[in-house]
Amino acid sequence: MDRVRNSSSATASWARKATLVNHFHVAAGILRDTAGRVLISERLCDGPFNGLWEFPGGKIGAGESAADALQRELAEEIGVTVTAAQPFMELHHKYPDRTVDLEFFLVTGWRGEPAGLEGQGIRWVVLEKLEPEDLLPADAPVVEALRRHCEPAGRSNLQTM
Repeated sequence: MDRVRNSSSATASWARKATLVNHFHVAAGILRDTAGRVLISERLCDGPFNGLWEFPGGKIGAGESAADALQRELAEEIGVTVTAAQPFMELHHKYPDRTVDLEFFLVTGWRGEPAGLEGQGIRWVVLEKLEPEDLLPADAPVVEALRRHCEPAGRSNLQTM
């Protein structure tokens, strides 16, 4: 991933926090197709978030950069190889039973056709019809940020951020 910024200093800081009980550091990817739709995947779990949707990604491992975790998680979950991505936003979210620090990347290039490799549903959604309440609570603020910074029809003005 030549164009992914290495966020090792932020990752090192969050890795120390992640040693706390129920504190997780996550990398997530926002894939947009040429029609301007974003890819979301269904959350499959035994907990309260089963059936909600999320931007694909997962936990950053010890000693792993956020960019490396993004590459690994998207390959494992949806079968794509990230070829270009840029940091989009970072969020801190407290759930009743856990705290999550998230690094979201705008994935601007990938190889492969996304598929739910872990049995989860996936779908492409037009940004204007993406409802934050259908997403994990930690992912919901990303929708508004995407709407502010992305033009319809897949064109982005993120470079002005």
